[in-house]
Amino acid sequence: MRQLTRGQHLQAAAIAAVGTPVIEALGATYHWLEAGAEHLRKLERDGRQPIFAFWHGRVLAATLYFRDRGIIVITSENFDGEWIARIIRKFGYGTARGSTSRGGVRALIQLKRDMAAGSPAAFTVDGPRGPARVAQPGVIWLAGATGNPIVPFHIESSSYWTVNSWDRHQVPKPGSDVAIAIGAPIEIAATDEATVEVARRDLERALAALEVQARAMLS
Repeated sequence: MRQLTRGQHLQAAAIAAVGTPVIEALGATYHWLEAGAEHLRKLERDGRQPIFAFWHGRVLAATLYFRDRGIIVITSENFDGEWIARIIRKFGYGTARGSTSRGGVRALIQLKRDMAAGSPAAFTVDGPRGPARVAQPGVIWLAGATGNPIVPFHIESSSYWTVNSWDRHQVPKPGSDVAIAIGAPIEIAATDEATVEVARRDLERALAALEVQARAMLS
């Protein structure tokens, strides 16, 4: 892959320098409603690391809710991935660089090593380019390869802006109620093609149910 230029690195640094305090200030106004946090507490008691799974359209809110936990996420190796990686590191995340189209296998192998060392992981399961709400198999493979469970979640806001992008990204407005519904852990027994496909569809259904639950929490 073509390396980023010095100018692109400087531009990414500038975006992160401006974007980080804006996101910080916006997040400080949110009122969080949560359901399912007991699943995370049980995994912590059991000494297991979760693999968080969610839709790409909820990245901003998820970044704020799960901050400062040492979670490792995959970010693309292109320019957008560079400034995103710089921002999320400010919120206490680690990064494995790659995507479903470039460097994906390398990033998954790094995630496997990071989880063995005790770090949780997270996937935008329909990222980085979609199609929206279609889960990719990487998260299933990682769970089967590491023995760590997938923890799906969904976030909805009482008031928000919608970005004109493939994922219809939701940005909660200042002062919003933001509901997060965290699902029960999903265990993956193997990494063969048939198991991965069944689990991928089960994950999509779980995320759809969590979306209904999160919306209900706001009503």
